[in-house]
Amino acid sequence: MPLSRVRLSDVAAASMHRTGGVAVDRAIADFRRGEPIVIREGDRAVLALAAEALSDERLARFIRLSGSSPSLAMTARRATLLGLGRDGTGVVRVALSGTPVAQRLRELVDPLAAPDVLPAVIAVTAAHPLDGDSAAVALAKIARLLPAAVTAAIGLVSDRAMEEWARLEGLLVVEAGAILHYPVDNARRLAKVGEARVPLAGAENTRIIAFRPSDGGLEHIAIVIGEPDPETPVLARIHSECFTGDLLASLRCDCGDQLRGAIREIAEHGAGVLLYLAQEGRGIGLVNKLRAYQLQDAGFDTVDANLQLGFDADERIYVPAAEILGQLGFSRVRLMTNNPLKVEALGHFGVEVVERVPHVFPSNDHNENYLRTKAVRSGHLL
Repeated sequence: MPLSRVRLSDVAAASMHRTGGVAVDRAIADFRRGEPIVIREGDRAVLALAAEALSDERLARFIRLSGSSPSLAMTARRATLLGLGRDGTGVVRVALSGTPVAQRLRELVDPLAAPDVLPAVIAVTAAHPLDGDSAAVALAKIARLLPAAVTAAIGLVSDRAMEEWARLEGLLVVEAGAILHYPVDNARRLAKVGEARVPLAGAENTRIIAFRPSDGGLEHIAIVIGEPDPETPVLARIHSECFTGDLLASLRCDCGDQLRGAIREIAEHGAGVLLYLAQEGRGIGLVNKLRAYQLQDAGFDTVDANLQLGFDADERIYVPAAEILGQLGFSRVRLMTNNPLKVEALGHFGVEVVERVPHVFPSNDHNENYLRTKAVRSGHLL
C-alpha cells in the first residue's frame, strides 16, 4: 500500500518502531533474511534491503512498497572499482536508469560475479555519513553481508503515518544513528556469562571466561593463564578468531601459529591473558573471508581482496578488548602483537601498552605473500 493512501485508525495499533540496540538486533535479522526495513534519520526515511539478499520477488515487493525505482547504496571504494566514481571514502548512492533487475544489482556489489556491461547510471552522489543510505551499508556490514543495499526515499506525511504504514506492511523502523553507533555501543556492554578451569596442553593452570555482548551475539573469550597480577603490566595477546587457521590449521595465514604460540609464551612467562575476539576475517565474517580468498586466488593480495568486496582493509574494533581487560582488572599490558594499530587502539580506549612484544612465526609457501602484504601495506612489524 503506498504511503500516501494510508488512513490512520482512531486507535493506532502497536507500532513496529523500536529504538536503540533492540531495533538494530532485529534489523540485522531482517537484513539477513532479505526483508526490507525502514531507516529513519531526522525528518527523512529510506526503505532499505540488503543487496546480497535480492531476488526478483523481493525487488518487486520493494518497488511496490516504495512506489519508486530504487537506488543502490554502496561504499565509495566499491563504486570507484566499478568506474562509477572517484577515489573516496564513505557511501555513495547510485541511481540507475530503467527497471532494475535483481541479478544485475547483485552483480554490481559482488566482485566474484561482476557484470560484463555496467547498467546505465543516471547519477552517483555522496551519501551523508549519518543518513539512511550510510546506515543501510553499515547495517549490511554488521550483518556480515556484502556492504551494499537497495534504498528508496520515503516521503513522510508524519511520523505517525509512517509508523502506521510500516505496521500494516510488517516493516521494522529503526533510527540511522542507532545503527551507526551500534558496533561501539554493543561492545561497551559486555557481560561475563561463564567461567571454568580448562587445563591446556602446556598451560594447565588456565581459566576460560566468556563475555556476551548486549545483542546476545557471539561471545568473546578471555583465556587467563596462571594468576596474572593486576598491579603489574600483564602479558597479553589480542587474537581475532580464525576458523580456518585456528581450528583447521590452514596454511593461508599464520593465525593458528600465533594462537598456539601466544598460549605457549604466556605459560612460559608464568601468567597472562589471551583475548579471543569474535571478529572473523578482520571483522568481515567467515563467508566474506572465503570470498576474499577466492579473489586472492585470482591475483589480488589480502588488502585488495577486502577492498574489492567494498570493505576496509581491516574492519575490526578493539573496544571489546579494552572492555574485557577492564573487567578483569588490567589497565596496563605488555602486548604481544606485530600490529601497531592494536597498540594505538588500546591506548585510545584507556589501556596503557607499556611494551610491544614481537610475535612472529616462520612463513610457508602458502602464506608468504600474505605476510609480506601485512608488512608492506598494513604496517605490521615483522
